[in-house]
Amino acid sequence: MSVLPLVFTSGWASGINAYAVVLLLGIFGRTGLTDEVPTSLQRTDVLIVAAVLFLCEAVADKVPYVDSIWDTVHTVIRPVSGAVIGALLAGQSGSLSDITAGAIGGSTALASHFVKAGTRMAINTSPEPFTNVAMSIAEDLGVGALITFAMFNPEAAAIIAAVLLATGLALLIFLWTRIRRFLRRRAQRREEKRLASEARQVTGAPPPR
Repeated sequence: MSVLPLVFTSGWASGINAYAVVLLLGIFGRTGLTDEVPTSLQRTDVLIVAAVLFLCEAVADKVPYVDSIWDTVHTVIRPVSGAVIGALLAGQSGSLSDITAGAIGGSTALASHFVKAGTRMAINTSPEPFTNVAMSIAEDLGVGALITFAMFNPEAAAIIAAVLLATGLALLIFLWTRIRRFLRRRAQRREEKRLASEARQVTGAPPPR
């Protein structure tokens, strides 16, 4: 079960930024820092794709509302990434079954993804963009620091990831009322735009500039 802490930590990190996890693990494996990383994550083409997608996420994640759209698209991608990474790590070490590791990595990634996406929805209720940028930078640094720490102290890193996940879930529950108000307002604005568009079509009035 020695690989379990790394699977859990990588699952948590994948729910925040899966591309950063693949990129970091691949680099650590290529440089010989650890023997826990499978060769499939160390391939040059995998590292290049992960780096490009990481840069795309680094930009999209800092733009209000675009970050929430990006999170919605990655509702499936991040948990699947966490599951695949967990299964690969287990297959490399042989100390945990692939199915168990995939389930742990995927479910942990899904939970942390919901925390990230929900927190961003709450942040987007504020009109200023600076909070989005600060949160995105903090998430990227947190993922990088915790994955790096897990290479040397996997058990301690897993404990930190568990605390962060529990804290994030508690915060998400606390912010749920604010998130629901935001979703209601957004749905209302869409309905108002739809009704206005239909009214213009009936009256033949030009759209507002």
